[in-house]
Amino acid sequence: MQHDYTGLFAAVFTPMHKDGSLNLAQIQPIVDYLRRAQISGLYVCGSTGEGPSLSSDERRAVAAAYVEAVRLGRRKLPVIVQVGHNSLAEARALASHAETIGADATSAMPPSYFKFRSLETLIDCLSEIASAAANLPFFYYHIPSVTGLDFNMVEFLRRGHKRLPNLAGIKYSDASIDEYQACLQFANQQFGVLFGCDEMLLSALSVGAAGAVGSTYNFAGPLYQRIIKAFKQGDLTEAQRCQTLSVDMIRILYRYRGQPAFKAAMKLVGLDCGPSRLPLETLKPKELKAMEQDLKRIGFFDWALPPD
Repeated sequence: MQHDYTGLFAAVFTPMHKDGSLNLAQIQPIVDYLRRAQISGLYVCGSTGEGPSLSSDERRAVAAAYVEAVRLGRRKLPVIVQVGHNSLAEARALASHAETIGADATSAMPPSYFKFRSLETLIDCLSEIASAAANLPFFYYHIPSVTGLDFNMVEFLRRGHKRLPNLAGIKYSDASIDEYQACLQFANQQFGVLFGCDEMLLSALSVGAAGAVGSTYNFAGPLYQRIIKAFKQGDLTEAQRCQTLSVDMIRILYRYRGQPAFKAAMKLVGLDCGPSRLPLETLKPKELKAMEQDLKRIGFFDWALPPD
């Protein structure tokens, strides 16, 4: 199956009220902001969206709200819904719901509580999930640092496409650029391989990346657009300069515990997404202020924000 999933896809946050309940009203402003930042699509209920920490009902509500928010805008943004779950029955139900509400594609990380060693078992699991939304493209969510499952992804494409008729590609959240390149080139570039390491976007572009999914695209999209533009124009010096800013920014965010800091950064750009769900620890006010000062020192507010 050939699909055009190119450009920057924001792995969107799940906004919450102070008490931890869903703040669905904040989703439309988030989508409007991402449009201004020229984001090409959305990846919903993934790691950034705290999908594994949400109930299935909450995940359905968040997915439906993002699909509806996209419908209300002038420019179409493809919505990929992450439906992976340790229960395959729940994953199938989430995939079926994504198809019902009009999502553009599904994606799934595999069950990971009970570890398995066989690529065939992985494909068996994904076949169960993808077949529940058989009319939608399906992207395998490869994130070995989280799942502990690190199979050869070229071999996955070779075997998987025979069992998964709607396999569109991989959300590739790993730093192995050589394997990523091999996946891009597999079967005459038949599959979309969305790169998932923001701090290495330039490396991925150099081996042929056309699409990427990332957390920091939510609040620093213009920076990454500059990287892509400079690379396409052959200005490697400018592309490297901008990628270095990305690396500096992400190093700061990881000093403040990573994902909770990413979510807190949305407040700094005017879109409060609320607290993180336990076991993630929400930044304290003092931490947020210190992080803001650290980001100011690298010019974040000069190069990260889209025009009004």
